[in-house]
Amino acid sequence: MEAIFEIKNLTKKFGGLQALIDFDLKVYEGDLIGILGPNGAGKTTLFNLITGFLRPNSGEVLFRNKNITNLKPFQIVNLGISRTFQLVELFSEMTVLENLLIPCFCQRSKERRPADKSSRVVAMEVLEEIGLGDKCNELIKDLTYGELRLIDIARAIATEPEIILLDEPFSGLDPLDADVLSNVLSRMHRKGQTTIMIEHRLTDLLKLVERVVAIVFGQKIAEGTPEEIIRDKTVVKAYLGERGK
Repeated sequence: MEAIFEIKNLTKKFGGLQALIDFDLKVYEGDLIGILGPNGAGKTTLFNLITGFLRPNSGEVLFRNKNITNLKPFQIVNLGISRTFQLVELFSEMTVLENLLIPCFCQRSKERRPADKSSRVVAMEVLEEIGLGDKCNELIKDLTYGELRLIDIARAIATEPEIILLDEPFSGLDPLDADVLSNVLSRMHRKGQTTIMIEHRLTDLLKLVERVVAIVFGQKIAEGTPEEIIRDKTVVKAYLGERGK
């Protein structure tokens, strides 16, 4: 099987700090991959490089054999790669539906839907998919934090992406909201959605993903199944220190 997405030797420096060092990754259609690492490991820097918010010092990002390394964020979205952000920022004085309508007007979304299907119908379908159809007329500012996280993911879904990048989607969620989100992500995966997820909450990450990439200080230290990662001595040492041996 040929990879649909590939990162080759990606490196990013901020002055004397190396945030990412010769990072490699291959992603196949339908993958659900977790990027694991402590705060400051380089995870969000990786997403910012993939989606055009940062430029690498070296290396390249390939999507369906096209080099997208120096494209702008809107160009990358229109190719089929969408993302969420660690901090959820929505239009608080607008309704849930109005927030979902905005990504429905992007070039990719408009080109990929049937001519007789309106943006409103698409937005409502996405809301139903994440279980928030009944919240469509509520103001964003009146939602719970867990619901805001789901709306952020819904915005990414509305762009009709081939690949979704989720930046710490479980951050700040209580156990009940985390279970709701896990169910949404599992349904997306069963439908064939290719997803790469950053997360430092081990329990939530490892029960969902099929493959895990561990990063420490900008370097990949391990890659494998969740079972392999939790037994990897390098990963255990990086997270637990010498007593993890």
